[in-house]
Amino acid sequence: MVLNISADLQSLFTWNTKQVFAFVAAEYETHRNLLNQLSLWDAIIQSREKAKFTVSISNKYRFTDQGSNLRGKDFNLTLHWHVMPKTGKMFADKIVLTGYRLPQEYR
Repeated sequence: MVLNISADLQSLFTWNTKQVFAFVAAEYETHRNLLNQLSLWDAIIQSREKAKFTVSISNKYRFTDQGSNLRGKDFNLTLHWHVMPKTGKMFADKIVLTGYRLPQEYR
């Protein structure tokens, strides 16, 4: 799988921002769990200048699930970010992109 990611997270950088941890996860539901997440890519962004980026890469981590939960199922790709401040509590948010589906059969 190739991920094409364009993001502008520069507004997250203030005088109190130490760094931002960003990651893309495939998220889906099963009958046992409302939320299942597979991490596909992540990065630590340490400056405002590096917070606006475009990457086109193969997923950093394997796109595998335990069992056959994803075969023929819908899933979302979600960009999460956690703002790690110099002082105070951490802040997190996300953008959810819907409408993805894996084939019924694959290796």
